[in-house]
Amino acid sequence: MAPKVLVSDKLSETAVQIFRDRGIDVDFMPDLGKDKDKLAEVIGQYDGLAIRSATKVTPTILEAATNLKVVGRAGIGTDNVDKEAASKKGVIVMNTPFGNMITTAEHAIAMMFAVARQIPEASASTHAGKWEKSKFMGVELTNKTLGVIGAGNIGGIVCDRARGLKMKVIAYDPFLGQEKADKMGVEKVELDELLSRADFITLHVPLTDTTRNILSKENLEKTKKGVRIINCARGGLVDEAALAEMLKSGHVAGAAFDVFSEEPAKENPLFNLPNVVCTPHLGAATTEAQENVALQVADQMANYLLTGAVENALNMPSVTAEEAKIMGPWIKLADHLGAFSGQMTDEPIKAINILYDGVVSEMNLEALNCSVVAGIMKKANPDVNMVSAPVVAKERGIKISTTNQDKSGAFDGYIKVTVVTDKRERSIAGTVFSDGKPRFIQIKGINIDAEIGANMVYTTNEDVPGIIGTLGQTLGENGVNIANFTLGRADVGGEAIALLYVDAPVPATTLDKLCQTGMFGQVKALQFDVE
Repeated sequence: MAPKVLVSDKLSETAVQIFRDRGIDVDFMPDLGKDKDKLAEVIGQYDGLAIRSATKVTPTILEAATNLKVVGRAGIGTDNVDKEAASKKGVIVMNTPFGNMITTAEHAIAMMFAVARQIPEASASTHAGKWEKSKFMGVELTNKTLGVIGAGNIGGIVCDRARGLKMKVIAYDPFLGQEKADKMGVEKVELDELLSRADFITLHVPLTDTTRNILSKENLEKTKKGVRIINCARGGLVDEAALAEMLKSGHVAGAAFDVFSEEPAKENPLFNLPNVVCTPHLGAATTEAQENVALQVADQMANYLLTGAVENALNMPSVTAEEAKIMGPWIKLADHLGAFSGQMTDEPIKAINILYDGVVSEMNLEALNCSVVAGIMKKANPDVNMVSAPVVAKERGIKISTTNQDKSGAFDGYIKVTVVTDKRERSIAGTVFSDGKPRFIQIKGINIDAEIGANMVYTTNEDVPGIIGTLGQTLGENGVNIANFTLGRADVGGEAIALLYVDAPVPATTLDKLCQTGMFGQVKALQFDVE
């Protein structure tokens, strides 16, 4: 059955057509997002939900979304999505951070020009029939120092445009390396130096606990007298009340804000102050940007629903379409290794240690980790997936560690999972053969070569004669057909294991008969999702 997507906000018809062209059933209801009750009523039938800002994806909506796998936001901000609730539900939340980069950067530059030359006030005065030419004395941007807080995607474009305007650009960004700064042609500085030197300051960071009020009253007091401040990023980055006082005192010469701490902004300390330019969150409001983000979110959601590729996800590691092709068998192997460990472990898990060897050590380990943890957690919660598994593990206090190493043995690469409890450590390793099929290659340190099937039986025993005959006879007498049979042992006469791939689930009564032979230390039926 084809995946089904609901578009509950206004997206372009071209974006909707992308879903149809990819073979996805889509319902286009652009006003549904405003009716939370109706949305909750219908959301259960959809695999994907495409939104802008009008739809509020609340815990109530997510609770009703019994089939939902992905929420795609056409735009950057996802304040209207409860990401914690989505993660617990196993729903991927993705945005489109690149579709409106140029538009937002251009708006910041436009706002900088507007406040430098007092354009809105001069326009209003002229429209009013006044000719106050001497009243609106501005400043040039050429040779001024622009301080950019946040030199990522949008901030980087602003840096480039500002250099084209012959401005001196300094940037504060903890994640900006010196090599990248040199390539961008900007001077990397600490925040206090930026505040003291900049003639103009523009912000381009997300709102986090670290960046909230980054321009606090204290930091605003450190700025150069006559500074002009532009915020087209997020409300809450600037102490607006403190800024208003500094505008009134003349320490800050002007400000241009597209975003506010409370939106829609009906009242704000910055409103009606001289040389303050305000716009109603227009950073992404161009026809090009709106079309770009709509097309991008449709493409991303289709890629995930059809191929498993995860792009621009906010609550799980991204896996590009190219990565998905290569990593698909390894992600499946990681899930199988986790599923084996989870089904074999009856006591609370303290830690999960994952070793990546050879070619797999160079892949997207975050995604592989999520798959391992999801496989382990499925025993306790069958609905868990790669999104919700890390959340569940964290809630249970399970420590997850990873190690990666160069090729160390006969295989080009392998994954080894060790589960730690108060009573024991249990390990299993696997690899992917050239045919793309995952295989188990080691259990409890004993080497094997086991094909993985939907239904399997695992046994432990001493290495003595008669094991094969007993397994075959007992299963055969009870109507269980063996598709594949793998044995392994530590030493002659020592500990041994068997892993059988069978055609159907083994009844508990049959497992009991194996136990009653007295030849096995452990008999366990296992199931794996091999589709």
